[in-house]
Amino acid sequence: MNTLNGTRVLVTGAEGFIGSTLVDLLVERGARVRALVHYKPYAERGHLAKYLGSEEVEMVAGDVRDPGRVQDAVAGCDTVFHLAALIGIPYSYLAPEAYVQTNVVGTQNVAAACLRAGASLVHTSTSEVYGTAITAPITEAHPLQPQSPYSASKIGADMTALSYWHAFELPVTVVRPFNTYGPRQSARAVIPTILSQLHAGAGEIRLGSLTPTRDFTYVTDTAEGFLAAALSPKARGEVLNLGTGSEIAIGELAEQLIAAAGSTAKVVQDPSRLRPGGSEVERLLSDNTKARELTGWRPKVSLTEGLRATSAWVAANLDAFAPGRYQV
Repeated sequence: MNTLNGTRVLVTGAEGFIGSTLVDLLVERGARVRALVHYKPYAERGHLAKYLGSEEVEMVAGDVRDPGRVQDAVAGCDTVFHLAALIGIPYSYLAPEAYVQTNVVGTQNVAAACLRAGASLVHTSTSEVYGTAITAPITEAHPLQPQSPYSASKIGADMTALSYWHAFELPVTVVRPFNTYGPRQSARAVIPTILSQLHAGAGEIRLGSLTPTRDFTYVTDTAEGFLAAALSPKARGEVLNLGTGSEIAIGELAEQLIAAAGSTAKVVQDPSRLRPGGSEVERLLSDNTKARELTGWRPKVSLTEGLRATSAWVAANLDAFAPGRYQV
């Protein structure tokens, strides 16, 4: 298979930041898309609202913690892109069990449903599973370090997905995005947090630690990595880093965002935003060699270009944010 055109695909977590971008890309490529969205009684569909009433995307409401509902959603699909997860690191300190239930048990439900349906699985990991880099750039062989309840739950989810490859020969690929950013991202992440404050006219930008470095990947590049992984037989049973191979400190990133927004704001460290001692991940820098060699994927959008596009989107959607309020 070298195309997803005409194939039936399911995206879990489809209404979110990366999920909705992936749905758009799949629709553009001619896939028959089913979207599993978290059930809400008011039927709001987030970034998928434009597809309500259309024939391009079939909406299925549910929860990955419910094995029966997951099984119904996966039935008849050729490929499942599993993105549904609890992702906020600060909230994982407050509600760790919720992360186990959604991220680990939810992944088990999705993998079991894929096995029953004969569907291949592209499972979403995170660079947070590596913890602070012991060696850099980070390859897929880097030790896994659970420095937060969130990262621990994602390590468990990754291993659960891969166990279905080893035990049952389910076609599974684990994609491990490094810090994805871009339009539609919520203020729980650092880039929209900074931009929303800037575009609201703040004279000070309040942040946690300024020294950690991150490898930021634009959201369309990440979504393209998901597609490349799904289309590559060589990627079955493998873990693939999706990152640019470049890093930037949070303090320097803030300065670039201030410039992109045309602001003169100053950066102030806010103690309430600091992670607990021993939990801060000081450095994340990807080695994407494996993804390039097995799938042909490579990032295309530069950080400068991506920050400008993201800044413009936040400015145009400022009413979706609460500038100045720290969102756990």
